[in-house]
Amino acid sequence: MGRVIGTQDATPLEFWVWLEEGEAIQVDDAIVVETDSPNGPLKLFGMVDIVRARHQGSTFDSDVVEAERGLPVELSIAAHVKVTRLIPEYYYPPMPGDPVRTVEDEEFAQALFMDKMERKFPIGLSLSGKEVVYGNLDFLNGRKGAHMNISGVSGIATKTTYSTFLLHSLLHCGHLTDAKNTHAIIFNVKGEDLLFLDKASNVMPVEDEALYAQLGLPAEPFDSVQFYVPPTESARGPIMPKVSSRKADEVTPYFWTVRDFCRQRLLRYLFSEGGEDASLLSALTYQVERKLLEAAEDAEKSGPGPGVLLPLGEDLAEDDSPLPPTEVRDFPTLLRAMETLASSTNHSPGTVGAFMRRLYSAEDKVAYLIRDPADSDAARHAINWRNKQVTVVSLSGLYEVGKSFVVGSVLQQIQEEKEATGSAEPLCFIVVDELNRYAPRDGWSPIRERLLEIAERGRSSGTILIGAQQTASEVERRIVANPAFRVVGRLDAAEAERAEYGFLPPTLRKRAAILTSGRMIVSQPDIPTPVPILFPMPAWATRADEQKLPPPALKLSRVRESEY
Repeated sequence: MGRVIGTQDATPLEFWVWLEEGEAIQVDDAIVVETDSPNGPLKLFGMVDIVRARHQGSTFDSDVVEAERGLPVELSIAAHVKVTRLIPEYYYPPMPGDPVRTVEDEEFAQALFMDKMERKFPIGLSLSGKEVVYGNLDFLNGRKGAHMNISGVSGIATKTTYSTFLLHSLLHCGHLTDAKNTHAIIFNVKGEDLLFLDKASNVMPVEDEALYAQLGLPAEPFDSVQFYVPPTESARGPIMPKVSSRKADEVTPYFWTVRDFCRQRLLRYLFSEGGEDASLLSALTYQVERKLLEAAEDAEKSGPGPGVLLPLGEDLAEDDSPLPPTEVRDFPTLLRAMETLASSTNHSPGTVGAFMRRLYSAEDKVAYLIRDPADSDAARHAINWRNKQVTVVSLSGLYEVGKSFVVGSVLQQIQEEKEATGSAEPLCFIVVDELNRYAPRDGWSPIRERLLEIAERGRSSGTILIGAQQTASEVERRIVANPAFRVVGRLDAAEAERAEYGFLPPTLRKRAAILTSGRMIVSQPDIPTPVPILFPMPAWATRADEQKLPPPALKLSRVRESEY
C-alpha cells in the first residue's frame, strides 16, 4: 500500500506512510511493516487513524488554483499509523522506505492481540466488514475483569440494540462455562420495544444475515425469554398486565405483597431520588425497616400469606388497653402502620414528618406494585429471573419512584441470591439503561449504593453489570471507571471532551461526534487502542410491526368431481 516516509519522525509507537497511487485505504485499517532491527527481523502492527492529502511543491494556499494552470506540483496522500503491537516486543522504529501492507485473517488477529485470547466472543466487524473483532471474555466474566459501560446520545447511539446484540453473542459464543444456565436481566425503559426478543424480525436485510454468519452467530431471536410488565394501576380487582402490544397470557404482571416488602427490606427504594435530604432520612428508614422485618418474620411462623400484623395507631380500647395489631395487606394500610412505627422512634417530629410526606406522595404511584393479591397466586407474579435464560423487566408506564423501586428491589434480589450460591458460575448479566438516573454523580440514594456495590465486587459473585447512559459524566465515577469494556456510540461533541472519555484518542473523540447507527467504538484491556466496529441489525423484532408472522395456512375447498 505504500512506504514509511522519511520527512516525518518514525518511532516504535507511530509513523507516517506514503500511499502508492490508487491504493485504497481508510481510517481504522490494520497494517503491518517489517523491518530489520539490531535484534533481528521485527514486525510492527498498527491501525490507521489519520489519512491526509496535500500538494508537494506548493507554497501558498492559492497554489491549488495555479496547479490547474500548470504549476508543477504532485499530489501526496499519507496515512498516520498508531502502533498496536510489536513482534517480538523490541521497541525499534521502522526505517524510511520500508514497505507497508494491510493485513487480513491471522495477521489482523495478531494486530489486535486477538490471537492471545483464550476465550472470546464476537463484538462486531471491522468497518471494512472483512474481519471479525472479538472481545476477551476473561475481562467480562470476572476472571480478569468485569462489567461493560455504553455511552451515547439517545436514539442514534443504539445503546440498547448493541447491548442485546452482545447478549446474543455471549450466549452463543461457545465459551461460557455454563451457557444454558447463564442468565440475563434487562430493564426495559424504551416503551415496549424489548417485548419482542422472542420474535423474528421482518425488516432485517439479507446482507445482515450474512454478517451474522460471518460472526459465527445464528440470525435468529432469543429462544428462552420471559417478560414481566407492571400491573394496571387499579390496586383492586383482577390483576391485569399493563401492556398493549402483546397478549395478556404472553407476559406476567409483577408486584410485591406487603409481606415481601417487609421481609426483603424494600422500604429504602422508595427514597431513591438521589438528593441529600434522602440521606438525612436513611437512619429512620432503616429503623422502620427493621421493625417491618420483625413483623414479617413473626408472620412467617404462622404460615404463608401476603400480610403482616402491625399497629395502626395510638388508639386504646374501652378498657384503656392497647388495640391489638391489625393484619396489613395493602400499601395504604401499610402507610398508616409505618407512620405509627416512625412516631415511636427517637427521631424528631420534623424528620418523621419529612419521612411520611415522601411516602404519602408516593402512595398513588406505587400502591399497585405493593398490593393485596386477593385470590390470585402471588408467587406467580414475583419476578423469578431463573425461570428463563433472558428476563425482560419492563418499566414502561411507571412513575419515577416506581421505576427506582422496581430496579432497586430486583437488583437486591439478584445480588443476594447470587451471593448465597457461593459461586460465580453461572454468570448473571444485568442490563441497566439510564444509569445517570439511578446512580447520579451527586447526592445519595440506596439504589446508587446497590449499583456501586455490584460494580465494585459483583465479579466475585458472577454478577456482571452492562450499564448504559447518554452522559457518563453524570454517573457516579466509580461505576463508570470499573468496567473493563467501555463502548461509545454517537456522542455530543462537548460530552466527548469530558474526562470520562480519556480512553479515546483525540481522533476518535472527533469520530464519536459523527458516528452513525450501527457503529460503535469499543475499548478493552487487551487491545491498546479503541477499535471502531459495526454490527448487524437485530435478528429479533424491536417493535410490534416488525414481527415476522408465520405464512397463512392454505385453505382447501371442496369441489365437485365434474369441475376437475
